[in-house]
Amino acid sequence: MPGLARREQPLTVHHLNQLLLVCSLVLLVAVAAVRISSRSGLPSLLVYLGIGIAMGQDGVGDVHFNNAELTQVIGYAALVVILAEGGLGTKWKEIKPALPAATSLALVGIAVSVGVTATAAHYLIGLEWRQALIIGAVVSSTDAAAVFSVLRKVPLPARVTGILEAESGFNDAPVVILVVAFCTAGPVEHWYVLLGEIALELAIGAAIGLAVGWLGSWGLRHVALPASGLYPIAVMAIAVTAYAAGALAHGSGFLAVYLAAMMLGNAKLPHWPATRGFAEGLGWIAQIGMFVLLGLLVTPHEMGDDIVPALVIGLALTVVARPLSVVVGLLPFRIPWQEQTLLSWAGLRGAVPIILATIPMVSGVAENRRIFNIVFVLVVAYTLIQGPTLPWLARKLRLGESEGAADLGIESAPLERLRGHLLSVAIPKGSRMHGVEVAELRMPSGAAVTLVVRDGTSFVPLPTTVLRRGDELLVVATDPVRDAAERRLRAVGQGGKLAGWLGLAGNGTGPHSRHSGQ
Repeated sequence: MPGLARREQPLTVHHLNQLLLVCSLVLLVAVAAVRISSRSGLPSLLVYLGIGIAMGQDGVGDVHFNNAELTQVIGYAALVVILAEGGLGTKWKEIKPALPAATSLALVGIAVSVGVTATAAHYLIGLEWRQALIIGAVVSSTDAAAVFSVLRKVPLPARVTGILEAESGFNDAPVVILVVAFCTAGPVEHWYVLLGEIALELAIGAAIGLAVGWLGSWGLRHVALPASGLYPIAVMAIAVTAYAAGALAHGSGFLAVYLAAMMLGNAKLPHWPATRGFAEGLGWIAQIGMFVLLGLLVTPHEMGDDIVPALVIGLALTVVARPLSVVVGLLPFRIPWQEQTLLSWAGLRGAVPIILATIPMVSGVAENRRIFNIVFVLVVAYTLIQGPTLPWLARKLRLGESEGAADLGIESAPLERLRGHLLSVAIPKGSRMHGVEVAELRMPSGAAVTLVVRDGTSFVPLPTTVLRRGDELLVVATDPVRDAAERRLRAVGQGGKLAGWLGLAGNGTGPHSRHSGQ
């Protein structure tokens, strides 16, 4: 495939067959590599980058690929999918208390990080101020894909998790604006002009994202689609619509897609587990494709002179710039030093800085290839250090939370003609619903447990039927009490028989409640 760089000849069926074979093999290798990376503690992005490098001109594949503009376009598209998947998995109740701190980190913290990193690049490496500012802006953005993948495996306190998730979703927008401004020919605009532009684009993106998310969630909750497989497609289409509308309105499309996806993810949409799985699969494909393509763009034999500068700039970023940005950005908030330390170390970089490093290549900035090489080496080197050591640091700071009661998996299918909903409830291993009798659920009037599936056998439960781990329940609820029924089920899943005493009644008790299970 050495002719990948030149594509004058049309794509034939034969070429399509070759392309499909290569792509499917790359996906299979990448999927198998996830298991290896999860056992070793190394972020999977490094494995995907390695696959791309192995396929490149310095590897066994000998594929010559140097189209930075195509890489940037595909990288942006992949980042939209990754942000959408991350937003769908963000729980509003966890992120809401962290929004002010995360916003401060995404704005004030970015400014501090860019200034410190650019100063280090200028005085320690000898880069001109324009190149130093570009590198400072490019590497100051925490990567959503890296953060989301690590947070899935590290049980951190809710406040720390909320700050990291929100920051990684918010900080792409101001960083993109800064990088584009620094790459523009001519003098860099005054700082107050940049601040005004950032504020305006963020406001437009936030408004469009919230509006599209609200309209999309309202429509999906009130219109029953004819097939369950259409819901995941509709959700992702709504999220991408938010990005495109925000970008075309000269706002932040990245912020728009993240906020719209977060609203959709917290709207209790029908067939939600299927939608979540579909989005997660698309997120994995986006990550694999993006990292492999970035690996193809790299020319390892040209990086020898840029390794030491990258390590020096990365050291300044990791040891000085990131901690200082956390301290300054969180100054108005009372965040314990242990959490600030973890937030400083958890500023993971990933594909986003490498994608942003293609902007100066497309813009024709002087020494653009050196900028790209420095950013690439920096991201790889410090991901190797920070990713595997994050769980260790969390334990040393005593911030690793033990697993609490597992949440229920509840899927809703609308029954349009009956004006009701069929809730499919899966009782996981850690749920406190284990040992609770059906009558003790105290479902609201208009909702009832109609079927229990246990060990492959289904039966109609009695009020005295004791629920067990691994059971699947079918609950029928009328439209007015659908939300109350789900809140009650989740409350019992968290608090067991004592849900009412623990303040987790979920509106399932009171004068209108009754014993269900007939």
